[in-house]
Amino acid sequence: MKILITGGKGMLGRTLCRELGDAHELVVADVPDWDVTDDAAFFAKTLEAKPDVIVHCAAMTKVDACEADRERAFRLNEEGSRNVALAAKTCGARLIAISTDYVFSGEPPREPWAWSETDIPRPQTVYGASKFAGEQMVQMIHPDNSVILRIAWLYGAGGPSFVHTMARLGGEAGAPLPVVDDQRGNPTSTRVVADVIRFLLVHPDVSGIVHGTCEEQCTWYAFAQELKRLLNDRPGAPRFVREIVPCTTAEFPRPAPRPRNSALKKSVLNVLGYRTPDWKSALAAFVKDEFPA
Repeated sequence: MKILITGGKGMLGRTLCRELGDAHELVVADVPDWDVTDDAAFFAKTLEAKPDVIVHCAAMTKVDACEADRERAFRLNEEGSRNVALAAKTCGARLIAISTDYVFSGEPPREPWAWSETDIPRPQTVYGASKFAGEQMVQMIHPDNSVILRIAWLYGAGGPSFVHTMARLGGEAGAPLPVVDDQRGNPTSTRVVADVIRFLLVHPDVSGIVHGTCEEQCTWYAFAQELKRLLNDRPGAPRFVREIVPCTTAEFPRPAPRPRNSALKKSVLNVLGYRTPDWKSALAAFVKDEFPA
């Protein structure tokens, strides 16, 4: 199978290249040679490549930067997705478009809560709104042969990610690290996402919206505590020497509001008999590979 990966040099794209490269022919599409916002050039290059599948990872994902530059966020996340969907439809390729938990409001009616694929998105940030607009473009242009794969709290080899930031800061002597303890989600490794995509590749009949995060949910504080425990349980691995203290969202303000709970329910995958690993197991596997003893 020939797979074109937009954003192929990013954190998720790099993992996909590693995980899928042995079994498939890959086309790594990333700037400057491939620009999803240049509709004519991207269209021409895609038709020349003739992929069977396009995995669309290219996006503006820095949440606060999106808040500061709405025009660029929508150009990349909405118009870019439109261009990719048009190219996929024209060349007859299946499209797997990566989206985000930030399409939801983050204000669940009860705790604990996880958003399902059928819940109505109500994004509260420019990032979430631009990604939801991209979802709508895919569904409008290429509805019969596309999957919108929502992921969340992503980390992967080489970073950048929350895991890498915490490991770096935790290895430095200093005051206790405040970490938000009133936002909940599903920490998810790029390896888990690659496994979900591998599953989707052998199930070409699956279309529509699919949630592809790790099972179970936690707060950022609990995520950081588990990372600290894993690092300090491995003799010879980088030590996490800083104390971690919980704080509230109000005590750690950011330009873009963060959802209070953006955990995702994997209803579609579970119906298909596929279960992702729990977030602690995935993190343990990642720490073993990324921070060797």
